[in-house]
Amino acid sequence: MAVDVETSIEIDCPRSVVAEFVSNPDNATRWYVNIKSVSWQTPAPAVVGSRIAFVAQFLGRRIAYTYEVREIVPDERFVMSTAQGPFPMQTTYTWRDAESGGTLMTLRNAGEPSGFGKMAAPMMVASMRRANQKDLERLKAILEDRQLSRILG
Repeated sequence: MAVDVETSIEIDCPRSVVAEFVSNPDNATRWYVNIKSVSWQTPAPAVVGSRIAFVAQFLGRRIAYTYEVREIVPDERFVMSTAQGPFPMQTTYTWRDAESGGTLMTLRNAGEPSGFGKMAAPMMVASMRRANQKDLERLKAILEDRQLSRILG
């Protein structure tokens, strides 16, 4: 079973601010609850071909994987993927202007799990959707904080 989870949220910040914060992997542990560490395998900042190692905790399991940046369209789209582990996955962030003047951000995780991941795919989809929504809500709270310049500093 393929896994394809897409979640969105409206953030009351300019698109450039949201995209800059989200497309910097160093910020991942600030807004993703399940990501425990990030380490660059290639020099920062992120460019197509950059490799970033992540350690996450998901469904009670420690998962270590290395993402490779596949596509960057400034202020529009940022795509990373991994072929490692039990859950090869692609993560796509997209941003567009919201009618309210803020930013509509969409987070999409898609992949074809194997091994344990394949057996747990139906449960994984629901868990990922809940986790992603919580992460987007946390991101929204961080970016809408009145002390934004200090956070991004």
